Amino acid sequence: MKHLIHGYREFRATAWPQRRALFEELAARGQKPHTMVIACSDSRVDPTMIFNVGPGELFVVRNVANLVPPYMPDAEFHGTSAALEFGVTVLEVDDLIVLGHGMCGGIRALLDPSLASPDFVGPWMSIANRARDRVLACNPVDPQTACEHEAVKVSLENLRTFPWIAARDADRSLRLHGASFDIRTGVLELLQPDGTFAAA
Repeated sequence: MKHLIHGYREFRATAWPQRRALFEELAARGQKPHTMVIACSDSRVDPTMIFNVGPGELFVVRNVANLVPPYMPDAEFHGTSAALEFGVTVLEVDDLIVLGHGMCGGIRALLDPSLASPDFVGPWMSIANRARDRVLACNPVDPQTACEHEAVKVSLENLRTFPWIAARDADRSLRLHGASFDIRTGVLELLQPDGTFAAA
C-alpha cells in the first residue's frame, strides 16, 4: 500500500495540477464517454493505456475473461449487465468494444476446468462454453488463442440478446466491436467481418 500512496502523492504534485481543469470540467458537466469497453480484470491489460486515452473518454467494465452474460433480468446480481444498461441507455455510448487478450487465465481455466475454483470462476466461465466447444471441435494448433478469440465472439453474440443493444445495433446508433490485445507483443487485433482477427 505504501507505494500506492507514494504514487498518489506524486499524482497530486505533478499530474493533478496539469489536469485540474479537465477534472473540474468532468465534475461540472458529468461524464460523457464515447466508448464502452468490456475488458478482462487481468492486471496486465489496461484499456486506457492500450487506447492511449484520458479521463472521461472510456466507460470500462472489467471482469474475468471479459465475458458478457446473456440477457437475463431476474432477482440475481448482474454487475456486468447493470453496467451495460447504464453505459448504453444512460450514457448512450457510440461504440462498445469487447476486448480480449492473450494469455488469459480465465480462458485457460475454461479449457482446463481443474484450474477453475468452483465457487465463482467455474460457473462464470461457463458463459463461454460455446467458445470452448467450437475450438475443441476444430482442434487448432493454438487452442488458447483460438478460444480467447471465440470468447470475444460469444460475448458479442450475448450483447445482441439485450433488447436495447440489439435495437441500437440494428439502427447503427451503437457500433459493436471485437478486439484482442497480445500482452507479449503489444499488438491489438480487431475482429473482421469474416470472423478472423487482424492487426489494427
